[in-house]
Amino acid sequence: MARRRRGLSAEDKALWSRVAASAVPMHPGRKPEPPLPETLAPPPQAPRAVAPPPPPLALHDLRIGKLAAAPASRVALSPSPPAMVHAQPLRMDHKTHRQMTRGKLAPEARIDLHGMTLNIAQPALTRFILQARAEGRRLVLVITGKGREGGPDAPLPVRPGALRHNVPHWLHMPPLNQVVLQIRPAHRRHGGEGAYYVYLRR
Repeated sequence: MARRRRGLSAEDKALWSRVAASAVPMHPGRKPEPPLPETLAPPPQAPRAVAPPPPPLALHDLRIGKLAAAPASRVALSPSPPAMVHAQPLRMDHKTHRQMTRGKLAPEARIDLHGMTLNIAQPALTRFILQARAEGRRLVLVITGKGREGGPDAPLPVRPGALRHNVPHWLHMPPLNQVVLQIRPAHRRHGGEGAYYVYLRR
């Protein structure tokens, strides 16, 4: 790409005139060469606004394989399934609820969603709950699995177990919310954190 020639300033022209006037021609008989055509200087441009440089990285931001510190609002996740389930008000008989949470009530039916995709698990859960209600069952067990959790070196916050997170939401949505009375995490003898007790309405 050819460079554009810049024009001479007034000071440069005056200096060149003085040098040219004091110069002695080497060949007096030769016709003087015509002066070089002046090039027009480009119009001055307004200076561009320069964005301020980014702030320097803190030392903890440079650790390889570590999650850099970030505002809590950026990494905050919705409430975990156990927290959401425990926040549900008690709607069933207190004595029956205590026996259920202690694992002293045997589930009358169970479904294992572990390993299913969300698209397959949701309709399977809906059919199971509605069928159990039609058969007059009260306590059923829904197995989701615990799911994988992101370790301390995970690049992003990871929600443990998509099924474990979504099943309580599905049970609170139509049509299941009309037949489900109570949801609680299962006792360890029935799967612990990887399963839910679902107590159905009469």
